[in-house]
Amino acid sequence: MPEKRPFERLPADVSPLNYGLCLKPDLIDFTFEGKLEAAVQVKNATNQIVMNCADIDIITASYAPEGDEEVHATGFNYQNEDEKVTLSFPSTLQKGTGTLKIDFVGELNDKMKGFYRSKYSTPSGDTRYAAVTQFEATDARRAFPCWDEPAIKATFDISLVVPKDRVALSNMNVVERRPYPDDESLVEVKFARSPVMSTYLVAFVVGEYDFVEARSQDGVLVRVYTPVGKAEQGRFALEVAAKTLPFYKDYFNVPYPLPKIDLIAIADFAAGAMENWGLVTYRETALLIDPKNSCSSSRQWVALVVGHELAHQWFGNLVTMEWWTHLWLNEGFASWIEYLCVDHCFPEYDIWTQFVSADYTRAQELDALDNSHPIEVSVGHPSEVDEIFDAISYSKGASVIRMLHDYIGDEDFRKGMNLYLTKFQQRNAATEDLWESLEKASGKPIAAVMNTWTKQMGFPLIYVEAEQQEDDKVLKLVQKKFCASGPYTGEDFPMWMVPISICTSEDPSSAKMQILMDKPELTVVLKDTKPEQWVKLNLGTVGFYRTQYSPAMLESLIPAIKDLSLPPVDRLGLQNDLFSLARAGIISTVEVLKVMEAFVNEPNYTVWSDLSCNLGILATLLSHTDFHEDIQVFIRDVFSPIGERLGWDPKPGEGHLDALLRGLVLGKLGKAGHKATLEEARRRFKEHVEGKHILSADLRSPVYVTVLKHGDSSTLDTMLKLHKQADMQEEKNRIERVLGAISQPELIQKVLTFALSEEVRPQDTVSVIGGVAGGSKQGRKAAWKFVRDNWEELYNRYQGGFLISRLIKLTVDGFANDKMAAEVKAFFESHPAPSAERTVQQCCENILLNAAWLRRDADSIQHFLQQRRAPVGMWGLPCPPSPEDPTSPFPRRDFAGKLDSEALK
Repeated sequence: MPEKRPFERLPADVSPLNYGLCLKPDLIDFTFEGKLEAAVQVKNATNQIVMNCADIDIITASYAPEGDEEVHATGFNYQNEDEKVTLSFPSTLQKGTGTLKIDFVGELNDKMKGFYRSKYSTPSGDTRYAAVTQFEATDARRAFPCWDEPAIKATFDISLVVPKDRVALSNMNVVERRPYPDDESLVEVKFARSPVMSTYLVAFVVGEYDFVEARSQDGVLVRVYTPVGKAEQGRFALEVAAKTLPFYKDYFNVPYPLPKIDLIAIADFAAGAMENWGLVTYRETALLIDPKNSCSSSRQWVALVVGHELAHQWFGNLVTMEWWTHLWLNEGFASWIEYLCVDHCFPEYDIWTQFVSADYTRAQELDALDNSHPIEVSVGHPSEVDEIFDAISYSKGASVIRMLHDYIGDEDFRKGMNLYLTKFQQRNAATEDLWESLEKASGKPIAAVMNTWTKQMGFPLIYVEAEQQEDDKVLKLVQKKFCASGPYTGEDFPMWMVPISICTSEDPSSAKMQILMDKPELTVVLKDTKPEQWVKLNLGTVGFYRTQYSPAMLESLIPAIKDLSLPPVDRLGLQNDLFSLARAGIISTVEVLKVMEAFVNEPNYTVWSDLSCNLGILATLLSHTDFHEDIQVFIRDVFSPIGERLGWDPKPGEGHLDALLRGLVLGKLGKAGHKATLEEARRRFKEHVEGKHILSADLRSPVYVTVLKHGDSSTLDTMLKLHKQADMQEEKNRIERVLGAISQPELIQKVLTFALSEEVRPQDTVSVIGGVAGGSKQGRKAAWKFVRDNWEELYNRYQGGFLISRLIKLTVDGFANDKMAAEVKAFFESHPAPSAERTVQQCCENILLNAAWLRRDADSIQHFLQQRRAPVGMWGLPCPPSPEDPTSPFPRRDFAGKLDSEALK
């Protein structure tokens, strides 16, 4: 594990009560001047004040005790390594309150953190810059000297001195705009005093924006700020936000505490969005929806991100974690409740089934590694915080909260949430405080159960076998830690308290029995269960564990997949468990391929999405063999029937999920070289480019990826031209993500060069390079070389934030030989990336696991794929021989730390 740097939190001698802060950004020279006037309390007599401060020059500092004379600081000692400054005073500051004044200057950096500049184009094509903020986790200290720890809360009085033709926003509403004395081109904008809050939630934005506004049912003013001329693209998010605020108010039974909330689209933005209190900042693609040019997945993505950030206004902002160790609670909770909120706003999205493939299975994939980490990680030095903005904090966090909610029941869960929020409002809390409130509300042993899930890494595999005894079925359950590397053989014996639900074919959608398994082995009797009835564990795929059935039990479940009597989320869970068992070498991959063929009648988008993802992982693995064309044939065979049923054009009465499914299936068939799909994609692409018949937004990704995969240099040039012409960031991103599908080596180089060009926003370079690595075997090699050759520039650009982890993962995760694992390890030993150390270890582990998987199963997979090219497949599925068409594997599922619509927020 990464080495922990020595670290001490700020001394408690002096603490802030109120920050009076005035900032004057210069949008030409990229600097800013600041004046801080803070009301502070001296708790212990001292002659120095220690604060956080980074990339800021202090000009003068003084302290005046209440009703007494001002004392000037005699020295500023910067500890750059620890991002602290010590102000020394000539005499002792006595206990009591007083005013600390600091004048300082700083720079509007281009690192997407702190107080930074964001480049945009005006409608007439001029390049300009906005000044914007991103303070989580520890970057408020780049904008003003402060006590930059979540538990040190204070109120804020903020004013901004800005050009009078610019919009200026902060957490609170504007109370005064007045001309600036020395310069008539400037105005001073003063904001109302905030409630007590943590520094990481402070925000300000200065730039040119349009907005749309509404009032929520409970009278809160909601505005969505967009680039100039694009106000209409804020309508969708505005509707979602106006519906969401009353939903949360009702759910928590606590009103939204501020008079207004702004949601604003920022051009250069590292994360997906940031929950600053009252002023939520977003990437453009996480907020803007164009009724004509946005696809269904983008709408869904915007709805989820808005739901996520608004949940934080209560859970995180009103009650804040005591220290970064409890970050998971903030993020895991918001990542769970965003789905509850979207389900309320858009029941037709069937969003809870999508949760399983988007969050639950992704978290299990990461958490099965030896280099995973517990949900709750003790964080010392702030440089360790970036590391835990990952699938464990977000997705596993959300999954165990979903399991907990199910175990407690909605009514008691809401009661407990209300207890927690009212008890700790405007204060800080730890994970244990939430368990205590939920325990009080439900009377269940919440802390005991949840500690087994949050304090140890990993999760269990439940092995189950059944025996018929007259009219009853007797089930024997055994739990062991599930490991990606195969059966668990550790010395210690980790145990979980596992809520287990069991259903049978009599009523597949409700639990016949619910138990809490708190020991290694358990025998349960299912009364009145006939021999011909099948039995399934983990109804709704809610419990965070994998299930391995005895061969006879599995055999009885296969028909329930084919005739759809098993609910969609259970069909998905069953297939995903089997795929993971095969990856871990516990069962053979061929078994899973046989089960995949049983999905021939599958109508559900999310089930297909998960199946497609797993086939993509397998195709990436087999790209390292000389029979990788055989898996393309398999993919074409599995996806053709659903492709034919759906066709290219929406039918009357279709909805959101049909649009998502069509895009998924056509993209899969097109990439795999399905002849009819390829021809139709080329025809439609040509008409789109000529302007004869513009492609619907939902068809663009599948068409683009298909023509590129089987295209040449003129196809690539056309795509780059479309990218240049695109007025909408969503369309630019859509193109950037698929460029890597191109196959020829010299074109792959061209795409990589493009990734670092001015044409691509800094935060999007990662997805272009990731697309190349996921596009083909040649692409993977080229992308890895490109990252090494340009490491300094890339590392410098992302300064150790979570984008660097994401870049590494996307680039190297698909390799599958031991030599590559050693090469990756060696490179990062000589080019350290502290905030990505764990990611590097996870990637090396994945490469070794891929190599082992290939050694173990390649021959049997090859044999199976070649056998089934005979006329009839395993389940009587006709398998016509397919024409040869060399294609290569698909992009893998990637983790976004909630970064783009393909991933999460």
